[in-house]
Amino acid sequence: MNVIKQLEKEQEKKKTPALRAGDTVRVHAKVVEGTRERIQVFEGTVIRVTGGGLRRNFTVRRVTHGVGVERTFMVHSPRIDKIDVLRHGDVRQGRLYYLRGKVGREARIRERRRLVAEAGEPEEPEEEPQEAAEAEAEPQEV
Repeated sequence: MNVIKQLEKEQEKKKTPALRAGDTVRVHAKVVEGTRERIQVFEGTVIRVTGGGLRRNFTVRRVTHGVGVERTFMVHSPRIDKIDVLRHGDVRQGRLYYLRGKVGREARIRERRRLVAEAGEPEEPEEEPQEAAEAEAEPQEV
């Protein structure tokens, strides 16, 4: 194995969520202020995912007080505490730069729905077999 690939593999995070453009995420980023370190949450829509392996990054866009803010994060950065995927968006493009020109309801993205595997017919309650057994045990009057 190549030495560079081995070093990259050691620095990668073990678990990372599957991110795609259109997903709504909540990124918990570590911020250093003077001597203190705190976690700042940045929530928004993923408008692009680029790179691969250790160099993989994604850009998140949110609108606060009428101003659009975009921030790019490295997936495997030690400054990222965790990434929560809140919704999976149903989009047809890999880069959602067109959202920059849209405001309010125009900027909405449909949620991607997964087909729920049918679990089959629901099991019948256990009371019915007991009632049937009691009915068989009692003689019927004619």
